[in-house]
Amino acid sequence: MSCLAMELRSDSLRYVVCRKGTSAIEFAIVLPVFVMLLFGIISYGAYLTVVHSVQQLAAEATRAGVAGLSDSERASLASSNIAANVASYPLISAKKLTVASAATDPATSTFSVTLNYDASGMVVFTLPSFVPSPPTTVVRSAAIQRGGY
Repeated sequence: MSCLAMELRSDSLRYVVCRKGTSAIEFAIVLPVFVMLLFGIISYGAYLTVVHSVQQLAAEATRAGVAGLSDSERASLASSNIAANVASYPLISAKKLTVASAATDPATSTFSVTLNYDASGMVVFTLPSFVPSPPTTVVRSAAIQRGGY
């Protein structure tokens, strides 16, 4: 029975049976939730991209630094590798990236590089307070054994 035929019935039954416009109401209810979920996925995806990029920079710097003969030369090689490659990661700002350590552990002959990145200016930290926030500082390290193969 169409909505036009419903007009002939009483007013109370017309609103119960007529389903015209229900799709629009359902869309109006679902759309904000969907948009919030979509922007949350995009925001967290950008944050995880930064975390992965910092890890990759640490791994590249460790591989470049292992060629040095002393700890100071290895640290210099690692720092210069970071400076040369940070521009290839579009979401990372070189100003916010610091080398926390680049040293060899004498007990294990393992050279490691640790990087810190200040991610506090990212969009993910502007989300409402009921959304759990990741750490504002990304700390990633990579290690490689020297010699003793």
